[in-house]
Amino acid sequence: IRDRPYPTSAELTRLGRALGTGSIDLAGLWGCPPGGQPDAVQALAHAAGRPVRRLTSDIEADIRTAAVLGALLWIPVDGLHGGAIGDGPLAGGGADPAAAVCSVLLRSRTPVCLTGARPWRPAGLLAARAYAEVTVPAPGLTDRRAMWSAALPQLAGELLEDLAIRYRMSGGELRAVASVAGAGARLAGNGRPEPVTGHVEPAVATVTRGRGGSAVQAITPRRTLDDLVLPQSQARQIQEIASAFRAWPRVAERWGFARRSAYGGVKALFTGESGTGKTLSAEIVTGMLGLELLKVDLAQVISKWVGETEKNLEAAFRQAEESHAVLLFDEADAVFGKRGEVKQGTDRYANLEVGYLLQRLETSDGLVILTSNLKENIDPAFTRRFHFVVHFPRPAVPERRRLWSLAFPPEAPLAPDVDLDALARLDMTGAGIAAAARTAALRAADGDTGDGDGTVIAMRDVVRGVARQFQREARLLRPSELAEYAGMLREDG
Repeated sequence: IRDRPYPTSAELTRLGRALGTGSIDLAGLWGCPPGGQPDAVQALAHAAGRPVRRLTSDIEADIRTAAVLGALLWIPVDGLHGGAIGDGPLAGGGADPAAAVCSVLLRSRTPVCLTGARPWRPAGLLAARAYAEVTVPAPGLTDRRAMWSAALPQLAGELLEDLAIRYRMSGGELRAVASVAGAGARLAGNGRPEPVTGHVEPAVATVTRGRGGSAVQAITPRRTLDDLVLPQSQARQIQEIASAFRAWPRVAERWGFARRSAYGGVKALFTGESGTGKTLSAEIVTGMLGLELLKVDLAQVISKWVGETEKNLEAAFRQAEESHAVLLFDEADAVFGKRGEVKQGTDRYANLEVGYLLQRLETSDGLVILTSNLKENIDPAFTRRFHFVVHFPRPAVPERRRLWSLAFPPEAPLAPDVDLDALARLDMTGAGIAAAARTAALRAADGDTGDGDGTVIAMRDVVRGVARQFQREARLLRPSELAEYAGMLREDG
């Protein structure tokens, strides 16, 4: 493993020096995600004054080579838990790779470093060798600033601080970002030197976004604050969510609030009727942060088999954390509903799912947003864990007027007779208005309405679009609500 920028800590340094002096010959680094393990091992080896050799498929040969080179042998153990082969270097190497590793290590005193997200501590191995371990925490804001600065020395000031706050990236991901950003700068400069800083954000998107997963749907935000139509109080809260997520790392780590708070990250609950802008607001918050939105597909998550729902939810949380994305639970009542009295066996397992979610929501350091039509449907234990609870009311006349003006793009051929003030008097949600405008445009483009040749969207088309939307919502549109345009409704039957 070549030298690279890596985070250091006092505990890691002490452990490395003990390996270098021979005080211990077996070290465990736990809690590292796979992407961060190479850097932690490199920091340990640097403190020990030894090179590193990573385990391949032949542990016997690896231990001999490490002994000859005076190197530290690195063994990732996530694939060894419970004797599972997994996708590690020992895949296909036998029915019980854990036993094979233990057998070889018991016959050697070559310094070894074990790494994994979860500890692997065979009792016989720990009894036979001098063992010590360190739980490696996720890099704090100061460490992330140092890692970003080492990977991209051109970064400085507010841009460096902003990237360190938003992205908890491993050393491998940072090196990939630096490489992609450098290639983008060379391509844009057409062979001439160009600043790399302008290509960092696209490079981050290339490295982190679009990772597969059946439990979530990746959404790249397209809407902005200009598309958000809410009363002033709610609109201000939406902006506060983005500001709070940016500020939390500084408040938690530099101001010490992490020691006083049981919950990391930022959690928000959006409540209100369908079509009032809850999902749109989640997309806008994500766009303000420059992140990707991962929408949980509840059809793929919820399972009738015991334990499968929790497993699918864990996969969704983990993918959001690894992709540095915002996690959205749309119509969250299905999984965050109230726990009930246990009257049959399935009730017990449903309550276990809610208990798991409570714990997982607390441990997530990212931004998690839930939407629900009724706040009362959400278990009160979740409500206490939300930093923001925003209620989305049905739009009033001023909001509906703006929604109608946004419903028709500037390129749309809107006829002069379209009366937005009259339309704003109709009690409709933002989603209903957008659907009615689309229906009107389709009818007008068809040209088979008797009103023209399909070149403009007339008031008659909009009235018909509104009527169709009321029918879809199983609501009665009274002619009196349209005032002077009621005749258009009667003509349509």
